[in-house]
Amino acid sequence: MKTLLSYPIARRFLLVLLLPLFLLLYFPAEAQWVQTNGLFGGYVISFAVSGTNLFAGTTGGGVFLSTNNGTSWTAASTGLTNTSIFALAVSGTNLFAGTLGGGVFLSTNNGISWTAASTGLTDNNVQSLAISGTNLFAGTLGGVFLSTNNGTSWSAVSTGLSDTQVNALAISGTNLFAGTNGYIYLSTNNGASWRKVDSGWTNNGVKAFAVFGTNLFAGSDGGGVFLSTNNGTSWTSVDSGLTSMYVRAFAVAGTNLFAATEGGGVFLSTNSGTSWTAVNTGLTNTVVRALAVSGANLFAGTVYSGVFLSTNSGTNWTTANTGLPTNASVYALAISGTNLFVGTNGGGVFLSTNNGTSWSPASTGLTNTSVFTLVTSGTNIFAGTWNGGVFLSTNNGANWTTVNTGLTSTRVQALTVSGTNLFAGTDSGVCLSTNNGGNWTATSLTKTYIYSLAVSGTNLFAGTFGSGVFLSTNNGTSWTAVNTGLNKLTIKSFAVSGMNLFAGLDNGVFLSTNNGTSWSSASTGLPTNASVWSLAVSPAAGGAGATNLFAGTNGGGVSLSTNNGTSWTAVNTGLTDTRVRALVVLGTNLFAGTDGGAVGRRPLSEMITSAPAEGVFSDSPASFNLDQNYPNPFNPATTIRYSLPTAGKVKLTIYDMLGKTVDELINEEQTTGWKEVHWNANVASGMYFYRLESVSVTDPNNRFVQVKKMLLLK
Repeated sequence: MKTLLSYPIARRFLLVLLLPLFLLLYFPAEAQWVQTNGLFGGYVISFAVSGTNLFAGTTGGGVFLSTNNGTSWTAASTGLTNTSIFALAVSGTNLFAGTLGGGVFLSTNNGISWTAASTGLTDNNVQSLAISGTNLFAGTLGGVFLSTNNGTSWSAVSTGLSDTQVNALAISGTNLFAGTNGYIYLSTNNGASWRKVDSGWTNNGVKAFAVFGTNLFAGSDGGGVFLSTNNGTSWTSVDSGLTSMYVRAFAVAGTNLFAATEGGGVFLSTNSGTSWTAVNTGLTNTVVRALAVSGANLFAGTVYSGVFLSTNSGTNWTTANTGLPTNASVYALAISGTNLFVGTNGGGVFLSTNNGTSWSPASTGLTNTSVFTLVTSGTNIFAGTWNGGVFLSTNNGANWTTVNTGLTSTRVQALTVSGTNLFAGTDSGVCLSTNNGGNWTATSLTKTYIYSLAVSGTNLFAGTFGSGVFLSTNNGTSWTAVNTGLNKLTIKSFAVSGMNLFAGLDNGVFLSTNNGTSWSSASTGLPTNASVWSLAVSPAAGGAGATNLFAGTNGGGVSLSTNNGTSWTAVNTGLTDTRVRALVVLGTNLFAGTDGGAVGRRPLSEMITSAPAEGVFSDSPASFNLDQNYPNPFNPATTIRYSLPTAGKVKLTIYDMLGKTVDELINEEQTTGWKEVHWNANVASGMYFYRLESVSVTDPNNRFVQVKKMLLLK
């Protein structure tokens, strides 16, 4: 007697990786997105001081105002249509806010109300602002812009900028400096022309500037602090005492220079950068993105713990958060049975057992709470963190342990599972573990920043920052670049559906039907130049092979394609934060995690309205196909769909890992068409196989057999 093990097993996982910041969970009653409960969002990324008023810009929470040195805060965002505030600047009674995706806003009444001030801005991703007299400069992802009339109109001033992603601006006398992802530029004529001033600079991205007398300091992304004493003509490294080389902000107070770093907290130099000393007592969060000085007070804005105040030059810090949101962006979503897990940038992991109706923290043992990726494998849950490596939980997040032995970098952006293999994508390549993270080995793809990973059958795909897609057919032993047809080479997300591989880029979605050998754009109907942060797939009622594909974008919300990316429609009703970092399907609902800290829930049936009657579908399929069961993992019910291009004698059988028959779902003659069957599993948790066999009623030699596996988690 033949068992399942007697037949070739075609194995293919349908795996969607949900990359990669604060938890507030959006959305009203059904017929639109519904906010789930228990998570709150926004972190502090910018400051501005106007007299005794202190303004804090958050990502996802808008602007907040304190009139009492941070003792309490009130929201000051009326009129802001974009609440990711990356820059603030004051000019007299005018307060300007630069947003990520919404351009510039102006308030003339201390934030009581705001109006858009972006006419002429051709790039609305504003990362920095600087003021010189009546000139207002905006640094964007598309270069520098100038307004001479308080934002009423703008003109581009980027001639000579070969790198137009401007992260920082600084003014020193008549000199205007721009810091980009790799270079420093100088303009002596208000931006009319620019030239590089980078002698001694090491090509690290520039994140911040400080003007300190005749000295100009530049904070880099991984290279520490640099000093120029001659208006940028030459630069020298001034890092002595710094324990973190990721410098995000500066502040000057008299003869004191403060530097905010990623993971190292705040540092003080009293000798123009010759040496630095950490000043972090009481600073319980050392991921600092913003600094501000108001009189004798020094304020530090952190990624997920709000604002801290020091009244003694950083010697001691206290929290100053009353009224200010303090949680973290949602970077990852994962399913384990009926459990929904959320990974946040700074807030750790949260668990919901009731479709988001309520959440509970699930971070005990996580020594790093910047969770960029989550993946499940059986009863194991893995969390990839930024700077903390990989953590494992075997009890639904009740406890976590580190599993980093052999991991080449602890900056983990992506995780995926293929059988017993666990892959980790880091900022220095892909690593493999064959024993649930017990130890790791580097694959041959090294020295490459990995954004995303996906598995399709025996194929492993790696999406990189700037180098496109790589394919391995041998578990990472060797890799091949597969980029033909891609017009951008930073791959934010993947989704696999049958033989279709979808890639989310900074300018939309691309589709490959031949394992990455070639790609074509599949973005019609998506927001223009949408950065696709996340992708998710659910089987469609259109039959075996049919797919509902969802795309989560930066600023464009969620879009749906029911035809493999040929066209898209927005499905955003009720979605109040349209920066969607993570998507996942659980049962009959789609969940979206946003940059502002929300997790939203929407029934699939509201967005997909053209489904045929259940069971048999109207279209005639062109080929045999057995779809991945949905949902998977499942408990206790799942749906299996398949297609029959000809009538035949059909058997659909369930086997356990030993090849023993567990259940026979179909054993009958069936006509051509799309079919589906539901299985309510009355068996123990574990891995099972389902096998479809169809033998033509007119030609017994015309026989089709396919096997897939599924995971029951109770």
